[in-house]
Amino acid sequence: MRTVSVVAHRGDPYRVRENTLPSLRSAIERGADAVEIDVRLTRDRVPVLLHDDSLKRLWDHDRPLARLTHAEVAELTGGGVPALRDALLAVGAHRLMIDLPGATEESVRTVVGTVREYGAGERVYYCAGPATMLAVRAADPSAEIAMTWTRSAPPRPALLEAVRPRWLNYRFGLLDEELTDRVHKDGMLVSAWTADTRRSMRRLIGYGVDAITTNRVDVLHAAVLRSTPA
Repeated sequence: MRTVSVVAHRGDPYRVRENTLPSLRSAIERGADAVEIDVRLTRDRVPVLLHDDSLKRLWDHDRPLARLTHAEVAELTGGGVPALRDALLAVGAHRLMIDLPGATEESVRTVVGTVREYGAGERVYYCAGPATMLAVRAADPSAEIAMTWTRSAPPRPALLEAVRPRWLNYRFGLLDEELTDRVHKDGMLVSAWTADTRRSMRRLIGYGVDAITTNRVDVLHAAVLRSTPA
């Protein structure tokens, strides 16, 4: 049976506010092999960790991120929204899966450039839909890519040739053993998101997926340990 990587969804969000440094550290302490984070740019082009396009849901400030400088974000959140550079340092040797919601070619180049500047290319991989992953591939020919795919039908060969993903990243309910086997036979790894029940985790492990993204890191970590032969 394949070893399944435990990927923490935005850190450890059921215990600590998502996409913050304490949340990332909590996920690692509870057994995450990698942490998925969301990265967007502030008005002054600083990559920071935030899933939404505003501070409303997490920080109760109805202010669009794109209209705020990094200093203004820090002031509004008490320093709670970390810069990507701080996240890269905080997780040490652990891997980061960088999701890029709302990305543009320019923002992709900025994020990839920050990863390169901090020497983190070997422990970072990127996920999002095909258009964004094409921009990542253009910015970094050696980038590790987990292309999000939302259909059971396979991606076109021309798209796979252009993106060159190491992973196909599927919503967990779309996967079954047949689909997992087909992706493996095509030479790629399978990542599933976002599974939070023990039943879903056990099913995905049985299918032979290579990574599972979850909000319940400790539960998935325990499930993986139970499935691993002694």
